[in-house]
Amino acid sequence: MGNREDLLAAAKRCLREKGYDRTSVRDIAGAAGVSTAAIGYHYRSREALLTQALFDLLDEWGDSLGRALAPGAGDDAARGFERMWDGLIEQFTAHPDLWLATVELFLQAQRQPDLAAHLAGGVAQGWRGMAAILQSVPEETVSDHSARTLGMVQTALMTGVMVQSLSNPASAPTSAEVLEGLRALAKIAAPAAP
Repeated sequence: MGNREDLLAAAKRCLREKGYDRTSVRDIAGAAGVSTAAIGYHYRSREALLTQALFDLLDEWGDSLGRALAPGAGDDAARGFERMWDGLIEQFTAHPDLWLATVELFLQAQRQPDLAAHLAGGVAQGWRGMAAILQSVPEETVSDHSARTLGMVQTALMTGVMVQSLSNPASAPTSAEVLEGLRALAKIAAPAAP
């Protein structure tokens, strides 16, 4: 690998070990075995490198997560949804470093307009991907309406459960609790009988 690739790999390691805010230029350069000046030369700034590294990690993780969360053969929609929540909660527990880095990215985006725009596109793509998994259809066939409703709501629920899982792992929600809560919400949201 060249310096550029070494820096990206080092930034990914640092993100997982230290997080976005605590990773310094020296940390990345040291892990890559290059000078700190190489970061500016190849990526312009620490922030640009860390953002690229985090988006790469999320893409790698998203591809494997999408495959893991897809309904199994013979699953009906309800069983597929239950399996999805089992998988999500398992991921929150197994990879807290990646989820924490994701939360940090959203915080950084509040101060970096370019990052905010890039992140907004990623979120919209995530909505579409989530709707595709839930509907068991190829992502390119998901309508904008389904992405902005079904995909958005599932992503919002997922994010909320993730934050709760990270904030108190000992009392993290279980998939059974999430599903029971969703069923109760569905009753509340159902239109009143005429």
